Amino acid sequence: MNENIATLQTWLQESDNVVFFGGAGVSTESGIPDFRSVDGLYNQQYDYPPETILSHTFYEHYPQEFFRFYRNKMLFPDVEPNAAHKRLAEWEAMGKVKAVVTQNIDGLHQKAGSKVVLELHGSVLRNYCERCHKFYDVNFIMESEGIPTCRICKGRVKPDVVLYEEGLDDATIRKSVQYIRKADVLIVGGTSLNVYPAAGLLDYYQGNKLVLVNKSATPRDNAADLIIREPIGQVFSQIELHS
Repeated sequence: MNENIATLQTWLQESDNVVFFGGAGVSTESGIPDFRSVDGLYNQQYDYPPETILSHTFYEHYPQEFFRFYRNKMLFPDVEPNAAHKRLAEWEAMGKVKAVVTQNIDGLHQKAGSKVVLELHGSVLRNYCERCHKFYDVNFIMESEGIPTCRICKGRVKPDVVLYEEGLDDATIRKSVQYIRKADVLIVGGTSLNVYPAAGLLDYYQGNKLVLVNKSATPRDNAADLIIREPIGQVFSQIELHS
């Protein structure tokens, strides 16, 4: 274990008020591609850029093409939580991690056992009829063809994910701010911190143990108290805490 990981272990051992803020890099070790990595979704070739396809305007005007892309590139039903997800769930059960604030939409934190998960960008596991608001799970979307429609009212079924041009949920933002503001240790992992308004939530942190765990540099490196340049699952798997 290197010196920085040892420092993080000490901080975690001594704290019972840790908040984790994570992005796509948390799930890449589970096999979900990072949009912005060299081999990620945003570097592949499509008729339209992914940012365009995943926008509210495109969803409204070209729903057939939206759902074709969405089924092919956004749904990963067979992936499993990795060491990062599992460790965070363990630390929550020990009373150390108070909340996970995530930009991911894959539901892997909950699958690993985390209870307090604030999903800034929604979840592919939830889908709702735009007309009658009936709930549908991810299997319904995967098994449907073309534009998924409600079995009851025939309204269009929309994934509960925040598309480009759409605002974040106010209640989720408020809760995230509350946890981050009160945190003793704030661990930021697997995120480039380039996506706003989510990245702006770090401004509410008032402590002196801001930890950045990311393979590449971020705009917040100068503000960090500890930086670890390794895959987050590999980092967390080295840390052993005692209750």
